Amino acid sequence: MPEGKVTEIRELGDTKLFKPIQVGPHTLSQRIAFAPSTRRRATEDHVPTDLQLEYYTARAQYPGTLIITEATFASAEGSGGAFVPGIFTDEHVKGWKKVTDAIRKEKSFSSVQLWHLGRVADPGLMKQKGLPFAAPSAEYFSDESRELAKKVGNELRAYTEEEIEDMINRQYPEAAKRALEAGFDYVEIHSAHGYTLDQFLNPVSNKRTDQYGGSIENRARLLLAIIDKLIPIVGANRLAVRLSPWAKFQTSAAEGDEVHRYILQQLQDRADKGDELAYISLVEPRVQASYDVDEKDQTGQSNEFALNIWKGKFVRAGSYTYDAPEFKTMLKDLDNDRTLIGFSRFFISNPDLVYKLRNGIALTNYDRPTFYNQDNWGYNTWNSHEEGDKTFNEEAERKRLGVALA
Repeated sequence: MPEGKVTEIRELGDTKLFKPIQVGPHTLSQRIAFAPSTRRRATEDHVPTDLQLEYYTARAQYPGTLIITEATFASAEGSGGAFVPGIFTDEHVKGWKKVTDAIRKEKSFSSVQLWHLGRVADPGLMKQKGLPFAAPSAEYFSDESRELAKKVGNELRAYTEEEIEDMINRQYPEAAKRALEAGFDYVEIHSAHGYTLDQFLNPVSNKRTDQYGGSIENRARLLLAIIDKLIPIVGANRLAVRLSPWAKFQTSAAEGDEVHRYILQQLQDRADKGDELAYISLVEPRVQASYDVDEKDQTGQSNEFALNIWKGKFVRAGSYTYDAPEFKTMLKDLDNDRTLIGFSRFFISNPDLVYKLRNGIALTNYDRPTFYNQDNWGYNTWNSHEEGDKTFNEEAERKRLGVALA
């Protein structure tokens, strides 16, 4: 099926996709989640904008939908990307509170995804903020990153142990507390796709010889320490983590299942003692970030191992539209009654995606070139089924930039 083409779908209202499911303290009316989808419509200071308020409200319109935010900077030290929202200042909290209030008014639920960039940050932006360009080890992820770091005079270095402890004891706890203040129902820790916590898991990016490098136990130490720190703050049943065992995005090799088996077993051990996380979000081998993976490159890759270790809830995301109109893969993955299905690209172009899937209405194709712009074109310019052929002025929408909600 060509990318972005789902012109025919079956009605799914009578399937498990539309049966209620308990996720932590909340009962969701159906099992569709908006997977985290970076869109870069915040301000330069990382404050959520009116464009984002409109965007998230539209996708929460079907009651009981789980809305997971785009990746959101947990701290200034973890930033390094333009027009991405944050959750580390009072202004960020005020902006997000308006978004979560709007989602709750639609009787849906919100989860903030806490993000930390590490070696994939922009060294120039970090230097402007007076911050170091740091990662688990001084291993650049690309030649372009190395050249830019040298050009701006902010070369990559390894985190000190004190900086790692600061992540555990200050950066993530403060972000979690602010997320609760902002009204989020869940807090998701981003440990996927080659960002800081995932960099620690991967021996390609982690060459450390201290307690945070080398063995699987050491490489997983930071992530588990952050989870343990956040459980008493957020509550285990409102805490989640995202993992991408097979992704090569921003790295030369995927970690595979070995380190993730260890992490999942550690999390299950905590669950057995009364601290079960709300959900674990898994990126399927079929997709890396916003790009599809050729079938030949998925050989031997499967997340089925995770289901045999973790007994709690999953959010699984990775282009479940491949086998439309029947959605056989999705329906099979729902059989265990522990899974929510995450949609990203088609939720972008179909703000009423849940309604369309329930009623068998063809999906509108997405427009990849608009994913990471800063204007409103391709952001809030998608029609719902009720709006039909409503048109937008492209020139005007390309001039419309977000205004800080705070």
